[in-house]
Order: sequence, then C-alpha cells, then structure tokens
Amino acid sequence: MIENVNSKILKVEIVLVLALSLGQSAIYSILSFADKLTRGPLREQTTSLNNQLSTREFFDFTYQLLDIFFALVPVVLAVYLMKRSTGRGLREIGFDLRSGGKDALLGAGLFLAMGLGTLGVYAAGRALGVTTALSAANLGDYWWSVPVLLLSAVRHAVLEEVLMLGFLFTYAKKLNLRLWTTIICSALIRGSYHLYQGVGPMIGNMLMGVVFGWVYHKYGRVMPLVIAHFLLDAIGFVGYALIGPAIGIGG
Repeated sequence: MIENVNSKILKVEIVLVLALSLGQSAIYSILSFADKLTRGPLREQTTSLNNQLSTREFFDFTYQLLDIFFALVPVVLAVYLMKRSTGRGLREIGFDLRSGGKDALLGAGLFLAMGLGTLGVYAAGRALGVTTALSAANLGDYWWSVPVLLLSAVRHAVLEEVLMLGFLFTYAKKLNLRLWTTIICSALIRGSYHLYQGVGPMIGNMLMGVVFGWVYHKYGRVMPLVIAHFLLDAIGFVGYALIGPAIGIGG
C-alpha cells in the first residue's frame, strides 16, 4: 500500500514539475508549430530567439535577468522534491565539481559531436523546407548583450539537463521503468519543446536526447551534459550575435 501511494506521489511530482517548465514549453511549442504551418511554408518563416523584452535598455536588461532567474526556479523545485521523495540530490545526479576535468573533456567531446550533427540536421531541414530559419540572438547592441546570451545558455543547459536527465531518470528508476523507455520518453519531450523551430530541430534534439540519456546512464553524471549543452547554445547564441548577420546565418 505504501509503495502504491509513493508511486502516485512520484507521478504527481513529475507532472507538476514538467507542467511548470519543459512540459509547458512542449505544449506551447506544438501549438506554435501548428500556427506556423497554417501561415505558409516553413522555409519562408523565421524563428527568433533571445528577443528584446523592452525597447528601454535598463528595463530590457532587468527583464532579461529576471526571465533567466525565474526560468531556473523549477530546477530548484525539482531538486527539492527529488531529495525529499527519493533521497537523491545534486551530488547524487552528478551536478557538482567533483570530476571537473573528466566532465569538461566528455562535455567538450559531446559538444563537437552534437554540434556537427545539429548543423547537419538543420541544413537538411532547411533544404527540405520543414525547418524555419533561426535568428538566434536579437538583443540590442548593448555592453551586456553577450553576457546575457551566455547566461541564457547556462539557463537552458541547467534547466534541460537537470530536469530531463537527473530528475526524470531518478523518478523513472524509482517507478521501475525500463531504461530505454525512460531514454525515449525523455528524448521525445526534448524534441517536442523544440518543434516550434521546425521538424529538423525537433529530430535533432530527439537524437541528442537519446545520446545524452545513454551517456547519463553510463556515467551517472549530469555535469558533462550541462557543459556540452552550454557550449552548443553559447556558440550558437554568441556566434550568431557576433558574425551571424554578416555571413547570412538565419536567412
């Protein structure tokens, strides 16, 4: 009876955390994709990321920082619930600095592999007309634009990897789900909240989710995946901001 109650509690906690974070993003992403499909060919549309939140510099800067801060609150909630319900915290999922060198090397290797794959899938999606053009950095020309883009990359890396790997895999194991069921479910969620960019990014992120899920299972540490994800987004965001318009990326 206790196991049954605990199982129900775990499922409710998964739903609540996802509903406040990436699950919510997935629903809006699917709706956004449907909206774009009814507007015209995806190849003729552009998806803008990291947009200005105000035309006034001080307020834009403040809004950007608050947006990053509050986006990470579900991570704190997830870690709190996970520790309370399963006994596992940040150290147990490998979100710490105990293996800094090994984590950095593995993260850099995954970044190189996933980066090349991501570019390939994006190019294929654009060629097939099933992916929108991406405009990855649309902040104003301010001194703080690059630091905010880097903080945004940290936000995405921590939010997605801690929740999609550390939190979800911990709960799935507690619920006695099979490994590949967990990996595929996590990858499907990851792909769904990128669908607003088009089919290419959805498929690319699903494949990345499968690889990241397997790596997390093998090494038991979320930090290398956070590093890899941060590098992918940081290069994408800052690289676009600095040289993208000059070389026509996103067109």
